[in-house]
Amino acid sequence: MKTMNDSFTNNPLWHEQIGKIYALLERVKISEEQSKDVLHLRRNNRILSIGSTTAIEGNRLTVQQVFDVINGKTVFAPLHDIKEVKNAFAAYEQIADLNPYNVDDFLKAHRLITENLVVESGQFRTVGVAVVNSNREILHSGADFKQVPALIEELFEWGKATDSHALLKSSAMHFMIEHIHPFRDGNGRIGRLWQTLVLTKWNEIFEWLPVETMIYHNQTQYYEALQQSHNKDAEVDCRPFIDFMLDVIENAMYQYIDKSENKNGGLNGGLNFTEREIIALIKENTQIKSYEIAQKLMKPIRTIDNNIRQLKGKGIISRVGSKKTGYWQIN
Repeated sequence: MKTMNDSFTNNPLWHEQIGKIYALLERVKISEEQSKDVLHLRRNNRILSIGSTTAIEGNRLTVQQVFDVINGKTVFAPLHDIKEVKNAFAAYEQIADLNPYNVDDFLKAHRLITENLVVESGQFRTVGVAVVNSNREILHSGADFKQVPALIEELFEWGKATDSHALLKSSAMHFMIEHIHPFRDGNGRIGRLWQTLVLTKWNEIFEWLPVETMIYHNQTQYYEALQQSHNKDAEVDCRPFIDFMLDVIENAMYQYIDKSENKNGGLNGGLNFTEREIIALIKENTQIKSYEIAQKLMKPIRTIDNNIRQLKGKGIISRVGSKKTGYWQIN
């Protein structure tokens, strides 16, 4: 396995994209100052991040159920899924107190995420693991479990010492956590949490940005970027993954600004939660189909159709062209 010093090749376009993110950070700051309820906005984004990072791993709770679980309401759903959401929320609530370059904090966060859900919770794995596709073909084998502690230590030492920009460093660390696969389970959740943590230590606004939500809405590209960044011989160049994550971060910032400024049905825009989520998905993909929206939001197609009809009735969205080949337009 390569060392972190040669884990990615440079993309000359990164400099320009990082500059755009700096400009967006100023817009985020201004939009928060002008927002009527920043605390409500931030809490909602955190809960959406929890729902998204667990849904990526197959959690079956709907968005509304995730909100209800975190707000202490009774939810009739599989106990495993409820516990998974509660654990993830507990871990994200510790972000301010975690050190992204401390192995003990890394193990603590994993324990919070997986407590009472997996064996070896909060411990590096003691067995070999492999990532397989739906055909049971091996896509990637994790590092030898005997090497895991040293590899994570090396990764964190690199993260602490490198001159690489936090946006690049956090993405590389996210990828390498998935590549090393240090735990029996929970590697995806801890990898996404750790990128958010690294970014938060650079700029505190990242604690509240919906980065995980953007990943959830682009899962196919997420897994493709992971796969493109390594091969079966453990050769690593995580440039494709960094490319993907920079796009995700930029889009997450745009979404946060829109919600802060109450654009297109923000938190105080008079729209229900499902309507706001539908608009967010349409903004990402104007050709998205109703059934695809239903799948992403884990809601019945009838519910989505009803909400789309309401949005059209309010003049917020309209359909251009045919049902088969047309696209959505936000008015």
